[in-house]
Order: sequence, then structure tokens, then C-alpha cells
Amino acid sequence: MFLSYLTPYIFLGAAWAKILYAGVNESGGEFGVFSANGTVGTGLPGRFGVDYAFINKSTVDIFVDKEKVNFFRVTLLMERMCPLSFGLGRKFNETYFAEFADAINYITLRKGAYALIDPHNYMRYNDPSSQPFSGSVIGNTSDPTAATTQQFGDFWHELARRFVLNPKVVFGINNEPHDMPTELLLKNNQAAINGIRSAGARQLILAPGNGFTGGHSWTQVTGAGDAPSSDFLNKLFDPIRNTAIDVHEYLDIDFSGQHAECTQPGPSNLANVTTWLRENHLKAVLSEFGGGNNENCFQQVDELVKYLAANDEWIGWTIWAAGPLWGTASPCCGPDTGSLEPGQVNDLGEPDAFTTVWANAIRPNIPKNLKRSGISSLH
Repeated sequence: MFLSYLTPYIFLGAAWAKILYAGVNESGGEFGVFSANGTVGTGLPGRFGVDYAFINKSTVDIFVDKEKVNFFRVTLLMERMCPLSFGLGRKFNETYFAEFADAINYITLRKGAYALIDPHNYMRYNDPSSQPFSGSVIGNTSDPTAATTQQFGDFWHELARRFVLNPKVVFGINNEPHDMPTELLLKNNQAAINGIRSAGARQLILAPGNGFTGGHSWTQVTGAGDAPSSDFLNKLFDPIRNTAIDVHEYLDIDFSGQHAECTQPGPSNLANVTTWLRENHLKAVLSEFGGGNNENCFQQVDELVKYLAANDEWIGWTIWAAGPLWGTASPCCGPDTGSLEPGQVNDLGEPDAFTTVWANAIRPNIPKNLKRSGISSLH
């Protein structure tokens, strides 16, 4: 059991646990596939720099050199990494991989920060045309078009093998699984861990829960009767005890991150998952959260980040989202907020969220003693 292996390891560091990783999501590698009519294959493979892109290197420079963060969550699309003609597994589109690896290597090798690899697929593969709801659930044996759990493990084995010598990579198993049996999610997560470790990679892994990995619903039934994440995620086994839990939490009315107003208090909504982490001697990273461009959200995002810092169970966070292709659009939190890309404007021609949300709620909370060296880990 994951719990039994982690108990002595976690307790040794409990007295000095702190936020190790703090930064921002870099969204763009998953762009260019949405189809209003659900046409499968729309935007695949896509054009680099036009339909999709990973980072602006100058933006990474700003966040590392001026903002002093050390953590970037970088999205990719599995259907681009493993084209449908190949199927999910160990055969990659080498052009797409090289483009992605260039972004990861710039963050980690050039700038010395940590990079969280994020297959932005909702635990689905084969049809990203209407994410998050299109595509076949990985491991669904009743769906003949679904990729298998073994194929998912093979994919992670190959991806980890290619980054095995980069100590500053973090492996995020998948973005926001939802509406699937939580037992199956556990199997898929375990297959990913097995694939990563069998490749010889020892870096930190982040394992997501069900229900869009929402912190507020961690101990609740989600979807159409899917068991709570809390019933299964403590059963994961990592032979080198370097896996944490991946949690998301937005502060708007339905936890979607689509609304400008913050009406859901993060600290109280994360209380149950924090207790669960503590009881199971586990750590977590809040890899998605955000708020709109208004004073109420500034205060609530500030309170959320302070809550993470005050509870030893949380070791990191990345806010949603910067990225090279957002332009005047908003990745979250109302149409007029804009992205976290420095130097941009929102749809009204006003400063974007880097000047508003980041400056007011994030910059004052960036820890001074972030992890700057060594392999990505729980400590």
C-alpha cells in the first residue's frame, strides 16, 4: 500500500515542510483542436506556432528572473504526441516531441526551474475535438475505440525514458480525469507510475483524482455515482515514495473557473482534502486555480495561497494560466480578466491578469525559499 511505504518518509520532514514549487501554467500545447460540431481530428496534427505553441521563452525569463518563481506546468496533447495512426503508446510524433522538449529544456536546463509535464487529456484519448467531454476513457474495456490501461502505461514509460536524466522534470499523470469509475482511475494512475519507474525515472509524480480532480469534492461522489477520490487515491504504490496528489480548485460558483466573481472560499473547500492528506501522510500540489480581475478575487486568491503555505500537506502551486497564444482571450475567470502572459491586454484593451491578479494576489505570496536545486521530490 502507498500509505505504508510513505508513512516514515513523510513524518521525517513534517516539521520543516513548506511550499517547494510555485509558479504558473503555460497553456497552448493543447490548442487548436476544438470543433464546434465535434468533427473528430479537427486541428490534428496542427501547425506549431499557429494552432498550438508551448511557451514564449521571454515570458519564462520574466517569471524566473523577475518574479522569482521556479515552477511551470506545460500542457501537451496526447493525440499530437501519439497520433491516432500510431495509437497511444511508445511511438511518438518526433516533431511534436522535439518542440515540446525544447520548451521543457529551456525551463529546466536553461533557466534552472522545474517543469511539470501535463498531458491535457482528461484521461481520454482519440478525440480531443470537444474537450473535456470528447474522447474515449482510457481503460474502458466496454469501448472498442478506447486506449488500454497498458497503452497508457507504455506512453508514460516512453515519455519518462526521454526525460530520465533531467532532474527538474515533474510528471503529471493527466489533466482532470472525470466521469469514470474511480477504480479505473486508480488502475490508470498506477500504470503510469509503473511505466515511469520502470523507465528508471526517479522524479516527482503527481497523481490526479476523479471529478476533475477538484479539491472541494475529493471526499464526495462525483459524476454519475463515481466513488470519491478519497476512497482510492491512498492505494497508489510508488516503490521510491516520490508521488504526490494533483488537485485543482477554482473559486467561482460552480468551481469551473469560467466566472469573474469568487464565491467559493478556497480554505474551507480544501479542508476535507487537507485532512485526508494528513490522515494518509500524503502531500499535494494545487496545479490549477485562479480568480477574476476584481478586489474580491484578489482577496480570495490571496487567502487560498496563504492557506497552502500554512498547511504542510501542500508543497506547491501553479495558477492558471499564461501561454503564447491566448492573446486578448481569458483562460479563466470571466471574459475580461485576460491571461497571465506579461505585457498583454485583455479583450477591453486593458492590462491582463499578470498586471491585476498576479500583481495583487500572487506576487506577494511567492515564497523566498523555493526549491532551486536537486531532483524534483517531496522535500
